[in-house]
Amino acid sequence: MRESKLERDLVKAIRERGGKCWKWVSPGTAGVPDRLCFLPGGRLVIVEMKAPGEQPRPLQLKRHRELQDLGFEVRVIDSEAGIHEI
Repeated sequence: MRESKLERDLVKAIRERGGKCWKWVSPGTAGVPDRLCFLPGGRLVIVEMKAPGEQPRPLQLKRHRELQDLGFEVRVIDSEAGIHEI
């Protein structure tokens, strides 16, 4: 399965739960995760999408740690099962 298909499925799943799943583009800051998923109840999940079996690059992992150090939930999703764990 391609990363783009998983990303579409994530957006659909979040929307079905009453949330928003926005693409995160940050000009001038490389390595930011792909999606900001806003869920009912004030929950924010920051998501890095990957094709099945792929791993985040070192810079992406650095960005994940920076966000986690600020208290944010960051997930790497590379499967349909990962989508449903959110």
